[in-house]
Amino acid sequence: MNVKRIVSNVQATDIEAARRFYGDLLGLDLLMDLGWIATYGSAAQMTVQISFATEGGSGTPVPDLSIEVDDVDAALEKFVAAGIDIEYGPADEPWGVRRFYVRDPFGKLVNILSHR
Repeated sequence: MNVKRIVSNVQATDIEAARRFYGDLLGLDLLMDLGWIATYGSAAQMTVQISFATEGGSGTPVPDLSIEVDDVDAALEKFVAAGIDIEYGPADEPWGVRRFYVRDPFGKLVNILSHR
């Protein structure tokens, strides 16, 4: 048996807020919309990962989601322009990532990062 994918499920009261955050700001594609569930994703090949942590690194809280982007500074500009509070960073971390934290519309702490 091999794991084919891991899906993160976020309880939401406003599916449209998910589109604005994950679709408009992060550029993910709407893959499925059944009214009660909307799934966003990317055609990019991704590896299967699940992390377990006692902290988020550099003394930060453990994020609910980590999303790697190709240009973290461009992502940061989009979030700032949208009026979304940056909860941490941007920071160049000693383990080779540049990142910042934001909260999605459902209160989930999201780590947006790029590897240097």
